[in-house]
Amino acid sequence: MRKLGESIIMRKFDEQHELDSMNGALKLRGEINEIIDKVNADGYSNVAWLGQGGTYASAMQAVIHMKEKSAIETFVQNAAEYDVTGNKRITDKTLVIISSVSGTTEEVVKAIKKINEVGATVLGFIDKADSPLAKLCTHVITYPENEQLKFFMVGDRLMNLAGEFPDYEEFYKELDEHFAEDIVDVAKKSDDFAKEFAEKHHDDDIHYFVGAGNQWGATYSYAMCYWEEQHWLKTKSIEAAEFFHGMFEIVTRDTPVTVYVGEDSQRSLSERVANFLPQICGNYDIIDTKDYELKGISEKYRGAVSPFVFHEINNRIDAYIEHINRHPMDIRRYYRQLPY
Repeated sequence: MRKLGESIIMRKFDEQHELDSMNGALKLRGEINEIIDKVNADGYSNVAWLGQGGTYASAMQAVIHMKEKSAIETFVQNAAEYDVTGNKRITDKTLVIISSVSGTTEEVVKAIKKINEVGATVLGFIDKADSPLAKLCTHVITYPENEQLKFFMVGDRLMNLAGEFPDYEEFYKELDEHFAEDIVDVAKKSDDFAKEFAEKHHDDDIHYFVGAGNQWGATYSYAMCYWEEQHWLKTKSIEAAEFFHGMFEIVTRDTPVTVYVGEDSQRSLSERVANFLPQICGNYDIIDTKDYELKGISEKYRGAVSPFVFHEINNRIDAYIEHINRHPMDIRRYYRQLPY
């Protein structure tokens, strides 16, 4: 982050867009609640979060977000696997939740067509209202970005209605009043670190990302959907709970390893990795949400919002890797370029 007078100069950062995007997403809660309240009133047996690639990763996060707090039966379903194997747990009493930017993801379109034959209720966060996926959903909400937040708002309302989230209104009052500005502050505070990180790792032969809890899905996604798909950099993602069962044997002094340390109930799993690495590695980075203030957010809620802090830091890293490598992130070698 560089200063010019009183102005902060940051690469590919639009502060007003960030504020508007987060506040706009939070304002979707009324529309989300109207749909979820109807589903709850009609009755449902379970909740399936279905996705492919990045949306599959967001689905993982939603399940982790709910599972320690809720007795609601909820699970992740990979769309391509459903296409060939199906899942008997998805019935006409299932609430299926999906998200898509294009509304044309081949595997998801095929899966939702099969799910419609079953008769499940489908809630879709689809950025393009006239897309094939949007037309297949029972309920559609159209708003770009903030996929994880939209998923979390669904899960939180379901838990609230089940009597499992009694301070739901207090939590969202804090988010509505403070969170957009907090996320902008995270971007500003992390910018210098992100630039240094990008300079250090932009041409790694392979980079290992370690995450846990409600950050694991995003760790998996960041490695695969961002570094591999968009930067063309080789990576591996590993759950912190599994780090000591194989992967750590190939870590040496120069192995690039990044550990995400959040503030949810699985923090200790990432801390264990972070505390061990200095013994064997001189090329590690620790990204800890506790380093960021988050004004107006109560301590007890910091774990729930940790993934959004990491997401903003990763965005800053991406902006600098893209520039250093002179490789625009929207260019693909093969994705939607060739038949497969």
